[in-house]
Amino acid sequence: GCTVKYSGYLENWNKLFCSNGNSKYPRLMKLGKDITLWGLEIGLLSMTKGEAALFILTPEYAYGPRGCPPSIPPNTTVLFKVEVLDFIDSEECDAFFELTYEQQDRLPLEKVLKVAATEREFGNYFFYKQCFKIAKDRYKRALFILGHRSSSKAEQSQINASKLLLFLNLSLTYLKLDCADRALKYGELALEMDQGNVKALFRCGQACLYMREYSKSRDFLARAQCIQPFNRDINNELKKL
Repeated sequence: GCTVKYSGYLENWNKLFCSNGNSKYPRLMKLGKDITLWGLEIGLLSMTKGEAALFILTPEYAYGPRGCPPSIPPNTTVLFKVEVLDFIDSEECDAFFELTYEQQDRLPLEKVLKVAATEREFGNYFFYKQCFKIAKDRYKRALFILGHRSSSKAEQSQINASKLLLFLNLSLTYLKLDCADRALKYGELALEMDQGNVKALFRCGQACLYMREYSKSRDFLARAQCIQPFNRDINNELKKL
């Protein structure tokens, strides 16, 4: 999936026929699904995040002998000015969810962790776009990927490290969704894995403050402050309390 700023022109730059330049948050699009122009697909696959490019697409790589009436005449060369704002490779995730549970469980741990990390990356993308409900769903998908597999102690510690990040992400996302009880739940799950995790203590303190459980909030925030006494966010939250 990628987010792209684009403008499409007829040859000689004389007519703009499509653009998303006015959109503050361009949507995440999938190559081959949302972006189906062959030349544009090839061009985007050659680019990296943050790169801008100009592509001149002859008819066989664009709209072909028929064109796209009424905007694009038959056999027209078009120009696309594009900038890749973000890029997340979802191919392995798509392949993973096409497998049966038994096939998923037989995959090497390295691949499972990679798929979960990509889902988390999607979650982060939607979180920063302030689409918190979608972010929450992507984080939970990542937890689901990590959740139904039997493994050795060594493998379990790697899985737990990935789960810890997701618990922290979910705790913050639920705070943004004004679901303090859920935020507390995921913060406490993170603390079960790492009792001195400052972010988890801070999230639990915030959640309890939101729920007006003041003494519980103070306990969490004081524990966080002991570990990081000069952390401005923690100190500000204690002042608020």
